[in-house]
Amino acid sequence: MAKVRWGILSTAKIGTDKVLPAMQKSKRCEITAISSRDFGRAKAAAESLGIPKAYGSYEDVLADPNVDAVYNPLPNHMHVDWSIKALEAGKHVLCEKPIALSAEEGQRLVEAGRQHPHLKLMEAFMYRHHPRWHQVRELLAAGEIGELRVVESHFSYTNMDPENIRNRLDVGGGALMDIGCYPISASRWLFGSEPMRALSLVERDPSFGTDCFSSAILDFESGRATLTCATQMNRFQWINIIGTTGRISLDIPYTAWPDKPCHLWIQRDLEIEEIVCEPVDQYTLQGDAFSRAILEGTDVTTPIEDAVLNMKVIEAIFKSQESETWATV
Repeated sequence: MAKVRWGILSTAKIGTDKVLPAMQKSKRCEITAISSRDFGRAKAAAESLGIPKAYGSYEDVLADPNVDAVYNPLPNHMHVDWSIKALEAGKHVLCEKPIALSAEEGQRLVEAGRQHPHLKLMEAFMYRHHPRWHQVRELLAAGEIGELRVVESHFSYTNMDPENIRNRLDVGGGALMDIGCYPISASRWLFGSEPMRALSLVERDPSFGTDCFSSAILDFESGRATLTCATQMNRFQWINIIGTTGRISLDIPYTAWPDKPCHLWIQRDLEIEEIVCEPVDQYTLQGDAFSRAILEGTDVTTPIEDAVLNMKVIEAIFKSQESETWATV
């Protein structure tokens, strides 16, 4: 089977610890090069992961003729510029979420992608590739819980490191940008539409300036989504998907363990059915799906325009906090 040759921009922890080892298990991915502005870091990562080439600049990866696609896990404020550079270098691009610091900035990437229609471009929301999520969408489509009315989601962890990029406002840190984007994305995906408005409460860390505890209501035409995300709270993830005749719940909905079973519960009236989902690595599935789109010339699983729509909701949540009223999306 043909494989897509991947080059990696940076030695970011999310990449070296999770994404790259998972992609190396894919039948369609071959990691051929990794880069860092510090060549020593790139070399160490290459040796640790068994990657053939290490580069001391991102430009070198983009200039490598043996690289077909680029994975971009750079800090949020570097996503758009380097993804555009990769497209201009003739590389397909899988970019980490959130796609940009604003919807306007994200639109720049959308326009760049349209200038290179032969190249694949996608935001890396890996959860959408987990079979359990596809099962949920099939259950909704089959009317197993009636009409979808409410999506409730929580996502939190604790990070008090002032040097961590997630706690730096200038590079797009904060709870909503880092993890709140997941329940926003999931709600939009489940409802199959965009929310009309948002109402929020946003608490910021007095030292970092980033939002550390954010909650919001998203008003869709056919229902509502509520979400809470936090970076200074007990580590926890959950989602309830509630319809007119039943409910679906998922544990660890966004960062499911690659080596442990996860669960899906379906409640109809007073009866609850538990479904145990066998372990899969959703990063492997994401890399496989993106590579398959390249090899077969098919569409990516999520169009890049979706990333801008997600950013518009994040912006509306922040606007609502500032105005202390509903904000239009």
